[in-house]
Amino acid sequence: MGSKIKIVREPERSAGQGDGSREKMPQVVILAILLAAVAVCVVVAHWPALTAQASCFDDEQYLHKNKLVQEPSFGSAWRFLSEVLKPSTVEGYYQPLAMISLMLDYAMGGRSDNLLPFHITSLCLHVINTLLIIVFLYKVFGSVWPAAIAGLLFGLHPMTVEPIPWVSERKTLLATFFALWSLIIYVRYARGGERKYLTWCAAMYVLAMLSKPTTVPLAVLLLLLDYWPLKRFGRGAVVEKVPLFVIMVIFGVITVISQGRTAEVMMPSEYNPVWIPLILCHNIVFYLYKIIWPVNLTSHYPVPAPFGVHHPAVFAGVMGTVILLSLLLISLRWTRALMTGWLFFFVGISPTMGVIGFTNVLTSDKYAYLPSVGLLMVLTLFFEKMRGYISGSMARRVIAGAFIVILAGSELTATHRYLYYWQESERLNRYMLAMAPHAPGVHLELANIMLKKGRRKEAIEYYKEAIKHRKDLVDACFNLGLTYFLEGRYDEAIEQYNAVLKMRGNYGRAHYYIANAFMKKGQNEEAIEHYKEEIRYKPDDAEAYNNLGLVLAKKGETEEAIKNYNKSLEINGESVGALNNLANALARQGENEEAAGHLKKALSLDRSFAETYYNLGNTLSQMGRNDEAAGYFREAVRLRPSDADAQYGLGLVLDQLGKYDEAVAHYQKAGELRADYTEAYYKMGVIFANRREIDKAIEQFEKVLRIYPEDAQMHCNVGVLLVQVGRVDEAAEEFRTALRLSPDTTEAREQLKALGAAGAVK
Repeated sequence: MGSKIKIVREPERSAGQGDGSREKMPQVVILAILLAAVAVCVVVAHWPALTAQASCFDDEQYLHKNKLVQEPSFGSAWRFLSEVLKPSTVEGYYQPLAMISLMLDYAMGGRSDNLLPFHITSLCLHVINTLLIIVFLYKVFGSVWPAAIAGLLFGLHPMTVEPIPWVSERKTLLATFFALWSLIIYVRYARGGERKYLTWCAAMYVLAMLSKPTTVPLAVLLLLLDYWPLKRFGRGAVVEKVPLFVIMVIFGVITVISQGRTAEVMMPSEYNPVWIPLILCHNIVFYLYKIIWPVNLTSHYPVPAPFGVHHPAVFAGVMGTVILLSLLLISLRWTRALMTGWLFFFVGISPTMGVIGFTNVLTSDKYAYLPSVGLLMVLTLFFEKMRGYISGSMARRVIAGAFIVILAGSELTATHRYLYYWQESERLNRYMLAMAPHAPGVHLELANIMLKKGRRKEAIEYYKEAIKHRKDLVDACFNLGLTYFLEGRYDEAIEQYNAVLKMRGNYGRAHYYIANAFMKKGQNEEAIEHYKEEIRYKPDDAEAYNNLGLVLAKKGETEEAIKNYNKSLEINGESVGALNNLANALARQGENEEAAGHLKKALSLDRSFAETYYNLGNTLSQMGRNDEAAGYFREAVRLRPSDADAQYGLGLVLDQLGKYDEAVAHYQKAGELRADYTEAYYKMGVIFANRREIDKAIEQFEKVLRIYPEDAQMHCNVGVLLVQVGRVDEAAEEFRTALRLSPDTTEAREQLKALGAAGAVK
């Protein structure tokens, strides 16, 4: 019986290729060596990214304030995967794998103040992507050195910097990783592989779009590969991709819906019809210019303003596009490479070209990350043609090698220079502001940084500047209101929050923060109104119920306050603040046992909250359990030694326990922390008086009188002490002062009468 012979086709080679006949080592060995060398070079180029601590746009919602990322679990992962049409933790499109990736880095120790784990993963992904590009180019063209050189120039290029130190751009790296695998597997299929490879190609395609849906044009890119360099374009090539086009449509719809429900989407019909071709022309030339001459790179390029053909940048884009397209059409007479390579880039970057608007920028370096593969294919072909030209001359080889080294070295230097700005957030944003002085988004970011650093006056100026350039920038108005609130400028805070309400309803819980400002001003009725309005918008706002309870408690409506505290705890049973407030309200009603129970639960949730120890100390003291109370007061003082009330509370229970020396020490500390703490001075005066240390007692009572000179009883107390040390005339004056302030002060009258009867005074 005969056996079937399976013929395995070698990768197609372009004219002039001949690596197999000339290399002493097998190509796969050379490829492995070059991959290792390129990986080392890329790591060296991007090494400073590992120490970068800058945060950039969207990092707040992707990491710093994302509860699911900060609570790694299967539950969090499922939330990311299941919230398809309306993601709850990130404003924007569906991108579950990117979020799970960040969550895993958080589980490995990544934090807002420790970005190293995130950067390690991102750098590894960039290195792997660079190597995958080399493998892809090798699979397509079958030539090792040209593929490796093109991949090296990609890996070192400063336009690839952004996705590595920018935490929220993990999606770009991860999506590219899966997209490159899809391309490599497709080439394997197209070179005569089995049908299963097309299935794996589709699977990688889905994973890419689950990472970042801007990879949606990948199905079209595969058709372009069929046209060139695979040269298998035809009806069959289109039909076999129908499942891929179905996937593309499904994810395209998901992207538009999820983006529209959580952020903003500008459809083409909302633009001036002339704008779209102008945007396309501007962006085409912009990206090609930055790729060829990568200077003044930034994460926020300003939109040419006013946007129109009369603007030099837009005019240059129109003229450049006309010239480019003309040259590409002419090139079709000789080769498909230039037109197809450019179309690959254009189609790949088209989701971010601004035709469908989902961001406030027209261009960004990160958008060119995957689409640049199209240009790299043309570059690889160019290197292969040059390889044939220089192969016969050692001098030409040396010159070509020197050129590549100089070019790669220039890229490495530029990459290091750009990464310098990513080391610190303020440095990065000031650099971006220098590149785009009128960009409201950058002013907003810089203001946020100033606010975090406690430099509120600078923050206010940057917020105002952001609003000046874009009056409807709701984040700037809201955060300006927050800054005014922190500065105690409550009327100005309310004004800003009202502006937010006019722009976008209850954005950012504006009613809640307005209520807080009214509560600080003592305008309780207005505060109650806005807390209730906040609850109407957001019935599960535990903090609003808690603060509403606080205002009601101030008005003496303790029962209503307790109802709101309980409602807050129904929503968030782990709210230490609500547990403390409920306990205080119950204690005021004499329900000390129940109050103590709530406070002990609060301690089980958070043992670092000094207020809980203080409140529990007070409650136990009211129950006569001073020994226990002293222990809790001591812990409150340890956690917050600058708390005058805690110092006084500890002094009070020690006083009641007869530990007078310790009590005096804490009373004194309370007085040092708060100069008007008259209760502490009085208690010390009583202790000194009982110990017959009259001068010290008088000193403490006189401190009280300096603050409250019209306290008749205190004048009387001083008088009694002065009598004991024989300072009768001074004592009589104190008694007279007490009677002048309060004629019904019986003790003062009797003391004066006694002194008169004794002949001590007239």
